[in-house]
Amino acid sequence: MHYIGIDVSKAKLDCCWLRDVDKSKFKTKVFKNVSTDYNPLMTWLKGQTKSEAPEILIVMEATGVYHENLAYYLYEQGFQVCVVNPARTKKFASSLGNTHKTDTKDSEALALYCQRMRPELWQPELPEARELKALIARLEALEMDLNRETNRLEKADFSCSSERVIESLHLMIDRLREEKDRLEQDIDDHIDRHPQLKKDRELMESIPGVGPVVSRLMLYILHCRSFIDAGQVAAYLGLVPRIQQSGQWKGRSRLSKQGPAKIRAKLYMAAVSSVQHNPDIRHQFQRLVGNGKSKMQALCAGMRKLVQICFGVVKHQSEYRPQSA
Repeated sequence: MHYIGIDVSKAKLDCCWLRDVDKSKFKTKVFKNVSTDYNPLMTWLKGQTKSEAPEILIVMEATGVYHENLAYYLYEQGFQVCVVNPARTKKFASSLGNTHKTDTKDSEALALYCQRMRPELWQPELPEARELKALIARLEALEMDLNRETNRLEKADFSCSSERVIESLHLMIDRLREEKDRLEQDIDDHIDRHPQLKKDRELMESIPGVGPVVSRLMLYILHCRSFIDAGQVAAYLGLVPRIQQSGQWKGRSRLSKQGPAKIRAKLYMAAVSSVQHNPDIRHQFQRLVGNGKSKMQALCAGMRKLVQICFGVVKHQSEYRPQSA
């Protein structure tokens, strides 16, 4: 197996082949991050290693959208591709004691990370899942814009700003709301056009406390990433407790809060509703509060359980059945 690290940026791809594992010798080359350079990159990889694609393991970081086209291309050509969390590779690079921070050094660190850590292989999303991901990303951007304009209108009203400014803000808010509604309908139509997406959403909406917004987000999460169990989903969403302990000192456990904060915010509101309407969440909440946990801790546990139930109904393809009386 040959180990390749590719440091991806908007403009270029710094590629590094770990030529000699024992002596940590590297061979590097830079390509442009454009589709016309992907074939020369593939030719260089095969020529340097004198191997075929299945014998080459490539690691790159998840860098927004700039890595996606290359990852799909290399996967389709038969290479083994790993897309890893930049936070993990950064810690790994720090452990190497590198003095300098350059793109070349980063690609070398990625090649070493590839060889030593053997990260999980990346699997591309299905086309319908990728489209859903793009639509939801656009919806989130619109919601942010709408929230900003609404805040500006509130400030303008408070400061008695000019009528023209207030008119402009109202106009933008109306347009953003119209586009938001239209995009939400497009997302629902997209889900309805694909039987598996539609069925999985219906299964999640059979859970009391899970409505159209949360089911849409959880559908995107579960179909755009590969999870082995519900614990992995909770960890990805930052819903697992982070234990703080040193010697005889034991601190208060808190949520790790890694991952998408916007989805956690939606899950929090769903958990509040579930305490009233979902027997399993309500029973857990009452038990934890009765054992001395704060209401916030109990709600966070409810968020985690809600995610686990969503994963369960999708995995087993069966509607929600409450376990608590």
